[in-house]
Amino acid sequence: MALRARGLGANVIVTEVDAIKALQAKFAGYNVMPIEKTLPIADIILTATGCKHVIQPSKETFNKLKDGVILGNLGHFDIEIPTKELYEYAKEIKPLRQHVEELIFPDGKKVYLLAKGRLANLVLSEGHPAEVMDMSFGLQSLMSEYIVRNKGKLKPGMIDVPVDIDDRVGFLKLQAMGVEIDSLTEEQYNYIHGYEEGT
Repeated sequence: MALRARGLGANVIVTEVDAIKALQAKFAGYNVMPIEKTLPIADIILTATGCKHVIQPSKETFNKLKDGVILGNLGHFDIEIPTKELYEYAKEIKPLRQHVEELIFPDGKKVYLLAKGRLANLVLSEGHPAEVMDMSFGLQSLMSEYIVRNKGKLKPGMIDVPVDIDDRVGFLKLQAMGVEIDSLTEEQYNYIHGYEEGT
């Protein structure tokens, strides 16, 4: 989850109770700190622990949450985020859209709760994101062309996507995202694909 969020440009902070996992997160380049310290600064809090009350169910804790924070659970039941206590503390609860509620606290602070605290990754799925589907459709269309062009040469069954098609889709996606990459020189290509040098 942290990897995907960072890949989409998020500044990710990992909170953890396991020392080894915290080290892994730190060595992977993430900020690591206790959850209490993140509450006033986090724009989005996503939990994935399989435990209860990752955010402690208290008025003091709720008051530390940043105004406008989005709360989502991807790990356990609706007790991972203290949903019941959040509902009780809120002076008003407004449904904004399906599976998104605005909880207004007594001081006017707004918190946005996804999927009533249930598993957001299951409840909220309204389809796959366009960032993924365009590559899937690209591969499907190029593979359809490949199968038609190679009719009679292919054996029945599952067909692996040829590397050149995979690379082409990857290159086109990078191009669409405005990302430039290097390309091998002829000398480098020959070196990688040969065995005369360096042995």
